[in-house]
This record gives sequence, C-alpha cells and structure tokens, in this order.
Amino acid sequence: MPLTRQQQAYLYAGATVLLWSTVASAFKLSLRHFDPLQLLLWADVTSIACLALVLGLQKKFGLLAEYSSRDLLRAAGLGILNPFLYYVVLFAAYDLLPAQEAQPLNYTWAITLSLLSIPLLRQPIGAREIVAIFISYAGVVVISTRGAPLALAFSNGPGVALALGSTVIWALYWIYNTRDEHDPVVGLFLNFVFALPFIFIACAVFSAPWPASAYGFAGAAYVGVFEMGITFIFWLKAMRLTYSTARISTLIFFSPFLSLVFISALVGEVIRVSTIAGLILIVAGNLLQQTAAHRP
Repeated sequence: MPLTRQQQAYLYAGATVLLWSTVASAFKLSLRHFDPLQLLLWADVTSIACLALVLGLQKKFGLLAEYSSRDLLRAAGLGILNPFLYYVVLFAAYDLLPAQEAQPLNYTWAITLSLLSIPLLRQPIGAREIVAIFISYAGVVVISTRGAPLALAFSNGPGVALALGSTVIWALYWIYNTRDEHDPVVGLFLNFVFALPFIFIACAVFSAPWPASAYGFAGAAYVGVFEMGITFIFWLKAMRLTYSTARISTLIFFSPFLSLVFISALVGEVIRVSTIAGLILIVAGNLLQQTAAHRP
C-alpha cells in the first residue's frame, strides 16, 4: 500500500529531525581533529558536491540561466553570510563550549529572527512575542551560567557570545533570502559555491587547508552532507507534501532534546540538569513565539 502525501511528509520531516539531531555531536567530534576553518572548508566542498548531485538528478542546472548578474551578486553576498560567516562563528562557539551548551544557545535563532524582523521587515511585535523572547533568553542565561542565573557568572563568555552571534548571522541570511524568488536548492548551491573562495583564503591565511586527519575529513563530509546539504532537501520535500505546515514544523522541537541524547552517547558529555531546564525554556519560548506569529 503506497504512502499518502502526509505520511511521506512525516517520513521526510522525521529523517530531517533525526539527522539534524546528530550534527552537534558531529561538530564536536570533528573539532577534535580539525580547527573551525578546516572543518568549514571541507564541509563546504562536500556540500557543494552533494547539492550538485541533487541538482543533476533533478535536472535543475538549467535554472542557473535564469540568474542575472545582479542575482549572482546577491547569491555571493548571501554566501558570505551563510555558509562563510555563520559557520566560522558557529564552529568557533562549539570549539569553546561543550556541545550541550552550544547547541541550545544556537537554537534561539528563531527568536533572533523575530527580533530582527521588527526593524528590517517592519513587522510589529505583540505582548506574547515579547514574553516568548524573555522566556527563551531566560533559558540562555540558565544554560550559560550552568544553573546559577542570579550569579551571572558565564561559564565561557566568548563562547556564549559566539553562539548567540551565530543566530544573528543565520537570521539575517534568512531575512534577506525571503526576497529570492529562485529555486531554493539552486540558490543554496550558489551560496556555497560563492563562499568557497572566501573560506579557502581564510583557511590559507589563518590555518592550513590540507590537514592530515582521516577522522577530520570523515567528520567534515558528514557535516557537509547532513547539516548543510541533504537535510535541507528533505525539509523542503516535507513542506511541499504536507497539508499542515504547522504539524510538520512542531517536529523540529524534538531535535534539540534528541540531540542531547547523541551528545551524551557519542561525545561523552554528562548532561547537566541546568542544560535540560534551559532548553525547556528556550523551546517553550519558541513555541509561544510560533503560536503568536500564527494568530490571526
């Protein structure tokens, strides 16, 4: 018996959530062998190859002809935001923080997006959204102070700043991406292609582009395929198949909790109660913000 469209949507969304839940562990394990720039360089190369294969199978390379010089310049600018700046900052945060702290802090990007949409997209903000922002950032304080929010003694100030800074870059990328009417997979492919020279130059200047670590290359390949590449395709597929975007979107909230399971099992971190408590606050804020955004 063939699967219905909604069942297929759940299948693609479930696969996306499962894969996204593993990437925090993959970041931390890979950074034991590569520095942040090396990891980004080879993850980007892998992602470009993965996206090129997808575009070839879908016969979408012809869509590149629709891009004007202005469109290509825009794609290059977006590529500087993501993957270049975003992952440089994110990987640096993971290099400084335990995965169980960096992952939930990065998860506040939806709240950051809501905040930046006020001045950049001129979107109004309501009382429920203000409460959602307060709840989420209360979770940030609980995690980053390891359960001592009143002391305001951050476990690693630079790492926390980088993790929160990555959410600003990610939110800016998606805000400016809303104006792109081209195929999203083609757009993502171009972003990664245009970012590659910048990543290579940064790696050549501040690191070494040719690290000798098979484990590092394996980790970068995993990140390139499952964080930057195919999961994006799966998520788009789920969104196009479902009859209820809200039902699919709520599945994302399982990801950070499942991620803690992988971090404990694969990275070996002992998950603190403060991490779980802070993550619950962040997810609660995200859920409240989402319901506020969807109200009439």
